[in-house]
Amino acid sequence: MLTSPRILQQYWHDDRYDTRQVRVWYIDRGAPEDRSVADGKDIGLEPYYLNIRTPAGEKQIPYHRILIITYYGTVVFENRKIKGLSALITGNAEDICNCRENEG
Repeated sequence: MLTSPRILQQYWHDDRYDTRQVRVWYIDRGAPEDRSVADGKDIGLEPYYLNIRTPAGEKQIPYHRILIITYYGTVVFENRKIKGLSALITGNAEDICNCRENEG
């Protein structure tokens, strides 16, 4: 299984992918439910963190805080911490990584 940084690097460095179609949900302490989401156009990749542009300025989010990554609305990564909750968090994005394979 690919890690979140490896998946994002693939999307950012392979011309076959459109980074504008990437969305990343992440732990954001102090935000509603301690979660936020960023669109690909607002994300920059650094070696140890995401650089996310927000209306209030830039945020540096360590990769271990990534909860979910979607591409064209399809879940491609789900953090173990939220196993099985990606549909609830993303609003029912399609699951191609079989992250919810064992749900009732």
